[in-house]
Amino acid sequence: MSKTKTKFICSECGYESLRWLGRCPECEAWNSFSEELVEDDKLKNRSLKKQTVKATQLKDIVSAEEDRIKTNIDEFDRVLGGGLMPGSIVLIGGDPGIGKSTLVMQAASKIKDKVLYVTGEESNRQVKLRASRLKVDSENFYMLAETEMDNVIYTMQELNPSVVIIDSIQTMYRSELDNAPGTITQIRECTAQIMQLAKSTHQIVILIGHVTKEGMIAGPKVLEHVVDTVLQFEGERNHSYRILRAQKNRFGSTNEIGIFEMHDNGLTEVSNPSEIFLSERDHQSTGSSVTSSMEGTRPILLEVQALVTPSNFGNPQRVATGFDYRRLSILLAVLEKRAGLKLSSANVFLNMAGGVKIDEPAVDLAVCCSIASSLLDRNIKSNYVVIGEVGLGGEVRSIGQIEKRIQEAEKLGFEAIIIPKNNFKSVQGKKNIKIVPVDNIHSAINTVLQ
Repeated sequence: MSKTKTKFICSECGYESLRWLGRCPECEAWNSFSEELVEDDKLKNRSLKKQTVKATQLKDIVSAEEDRIKTNIDEFDRVLGGGLMPGSIVLIGGDPGIGKSTLVMQAASKIKDKVLYVTGEESNRQVKLRASRLKVDSENFYMLAETEMDNVIYTMQELNPSVVIIDSIQTMYRSELDNAPGTITQIRECTAQIMQLAKSTHQIVILIGHVTKEGMIAGPKVLEHVVDTVLQFEGERNHSYRILRAQKNRFGSTNEIGIFEMHDNGLTEVSNPSEIFLSERDHQSTGSSVTSSMEGTRPILLEVQALVTPSNFGNPQRVATGFDYRRLSILLAVLEKRAGLKLSSANVFLNMAGGVKIDEPAVDLAVCCSIASSLLDRNIKSNYVVIGEVGLGGEVRSIGQIEKRIQEAEKLGFEAIIIPKNNFKSVQGKKNIKIVPVDNIHSAINTVLQ
């Protein structure tokens, strides 16, 4: 019988300790340590096969973008960087019921190569019912209801599929380990075994992962370091729109997002998200402006909503949804100092409509104009788009990819767009939209307010 001992592992960052700690010294998370078994004999006695290896020169390695496997779902392929790269491991996380299994099943049904779907939470019959609802009927789609990792590896070697989907990695376990499925040791060992096989056989593995109460992928962070791509599937269960966002991508950009809409028969792509985000905009309401944000390589027009009310208490409230709270505090100070707006005693509520999170400074000017509109109770011209970064001196600073932003506003029928003055000289060609350059927030506010 093998000797075992216990150790404590942080569920957030994977930090290991010989005793329980209330607070992790690495990530400073509270009550995140869990006790797990360490099998010294089993792990130490595992012999590594001695193989003759040979290094390869970089110039002799042949690789091309054509090697990627397309899912034929444009929004999914865009976030992946153009498709699934052979030999890569993709981790998809999200809240329960958000549509992770639906997304990967729809993507797998459109792949022409052989696909193996490993389910550890459902039976084959339950997956068949979902496939019927999604109208998935592919001859290259294989099912396996299994949680023992050795059986999964054996099937992957025998069937030799191009894509393997494991739903979910928390249900998989290795029989030689005494830890329960879902523990950090089991997840780490199972993922490492899958990675070794995927890299040697060039199979693509898509892992579906659970999330913690804080919304982080359970695993812990060590799982995200092992995989090649980490995708987060976001959205409110009470709303139909879903956003697929890349948090890590070794084969593409992490700035791309994919937008989907949930229906009874599955997820559908939203090819023009700007129209969706602006479809419910109230043109008669104060505190509402339209701005352009770059999500990867494409511009998205969205609505910036602000509400300013008098504060009846000592400390006014500052609430931001989809926007950095600290950035909001800076912009409020700039508005009070440079534009003469009295905001120190007012409650300010800011919202990026549609549930989108924006972190680029190009929306600063739209935020300032929305706040000024609500405070002064004056409407912003409904056919105007406002973009620009705001500096501490109240100046409007230049931004990148101005041509794409102008083209998107022009395509959706807007009549005018306010841009930084330094960007005006880089605008090429004749436009069907009026371009208004501004150099400070005072002139921008006076221009857009009716």
